[in-house]
Amino acid sequence: MTAAAPLMTLTWTDHVSGRQGFLVVDRLVRGVSSGGLRMRPGCTLEEVAGLARGMTMKEALHYNPEGRYIPLGGAKGGIDCDPQDPAAYGLLVRYLRAMRPYIEAFWTTGEDLGLTQDLVDRAAAEAGLVSSIQAVYPLLDDEVAARKRLADAFAVEVDGIGLDELVGGCGVAESVLAALDRAGTPYAGTQVAVQGLGTMGGATARFLARTGLRIVAVADVKGTIANPDGLDVEALLAARDAYGTVDRAVLRPADRELPGDAWLSADAEVLVPAAVSYAIDTANQREITARWIVEAANMPVLADAEELLAARGITVLPDVVVNSGTNAWWWWTLFGDIGADADEAFAHTRRSMRALIDRTLARAEADGTTPRAAAHAIVTDRLPVIAERFGWYR
Repeated sequence: MTAAAPLMTLTWTDHVSGRQGFLVVDRLVRGVSSGGLRMRPGCTLEEVAGLARGMTMKEALHYNPEGRYIPLGGAKGGIDCDPQDPAAYGLLVRYLRAMRPYIEAFWTTGEDLGLTQDLVDRAAAEAGLVSSIQAVYPLLDDEVAARKRLADAFAVEVDGIGLDELVGGCGVAESVLAALDRAGTPYAGTQVAVQGLGTMGGATARFLARTGLRIVAVADVKGTIANPDGLDVEALLAARDAYGTVDRAVLRPADRELPGDAWLSADAEVLVPAAVSYAIDTANQREITARWIVEAANMPVLADAEELLAARGITVLPDVVVNSGTNAWWWWTLFGDIGADADEAFAHTRRSMRALIDRTLARAEADGTTPRAAAHAIVTDRLPVIAERFGWYR
């Protein structure tokens, strides 16, 4: 996939706080793009541009000529602010109000790092928007039925947790399992360390633990919790606050509290960075002894670090494949490939993610390259097909 310039980049400065927000539209397909909105201190235009390019890839990777869901272009929004700042919500509303013409016309967005979908929906309504995904409505065969189907899906809960919070982790977990299967590694006893117990990391840990893998370390903003015999994942998840921070009062006597970066050097076969971008760099990659790094977060491994990891025989399963399940689930549901049902959503996610991982790893083996390069090659092959059938603008 060529690194062409995005179709549009925009920097917005809030007139109240002076803080900045960004929008990057990498490209449009059928006149529309898709990509979430993140809020974190230090967010930059460069970061948002990389995420937008990743969204173009995620959309193309899920293209199925026989499905109702037709891939959109890639885009991303970002706001430079701590989401826990008391002024964050007002800033979010003002950002969405400024972005209203783009959201109404060609940018569909939703929750990302630092923001929940409920918060985005509330702020979007206050900003005068019908919906954060209203730009896609003209592409639907039956808008009323489609919107009801998606609303019903968001109302589904599994064990008290919303389906929308679980499907992404289901996709990440299936990516791990597919890699283990290709390597002939049994699930039972395979040790996993997870950075971040928010929506994606928490759901991933739950699915993997229930499949028989042993979660030996998890990290949040307070540090790393570790136990070589396995952590009580359900207890930790039940003790999280809204930001994924675990109440240490639930720890068992054998659970250890370690520094925040201790998850990197955990004695585990699989590392799942599921928190922030740029978590693994050329310096701290030396601490990693795992066989696989499965990118649940967006851009957690720097490119130079990934080269060094590959040289040491450590496989990085890229974010554009691994964490694409949430975005795809939205569109599978809205366009009618699946209904508002948890079992159907999980089954479709597992089939799709396993097929993607298998295709990516097979291409990497055939080309003698990394899974990320293989994913780029697959997208490069698909984009002309999508462009010929539906049209796109770069």
